[in-house]
Amino acid sequence: MTHVTLGAKVPDFELAATGGKTVRLADFEGKKLVLYFYPKDNTPGCTTEGQAFRDHYPEFEQLNTAILGVSRDSVKMHEGFKCKQAFPFDLLSDHDETLCQLFDVIKMKNMYGKQVRGIERSTFLINEQGVLIHEWRKVQVKEHVENILAVLKA
Repeated sequence: MTHVTLGAKVPDFELAATGGKTVRLADFEGKKLVLYFYPKDNTPGCTTEGQAFRDHYPEFEQLNTAILGVSRDSVKMHEGFKCKQAFPFDLLSDHDETLCQLFDVIKMKNMYGKQVRGIERSTFLINEQGVLIHEWRKVQVKEHVENILAVLKA
């Protein structure tokens, strides 16, 4: 499978999302899109990251930018996570790793001394025409959302 590259158009995708929706990249034409991949719902780092996007959501809206969170969790898990944290954006379920593979975020990680396949926390910024214009890989949660906003404002 081909991976997305900076400066190239992102292939359209379609995934199940919270709110009983099916979301496609084409739905966001004319808007910038922050696509953030995170390992697992209801874990400390993922919760903190989602809360930061939630807390800065009005700023993203002012910058004509939508936000989507992506993990391998089920839509049902996402619904509970989104509700509990009052996220104003949708979460996508990539249970078969189609989008994860496209963005090359599945990596071998060490957990409790064992090698496991998992999502490497990563964020991608797609412009109004569907072109990948910025990527953040191996994301550290602290100040990450502020860094994205700085790029959007530049």
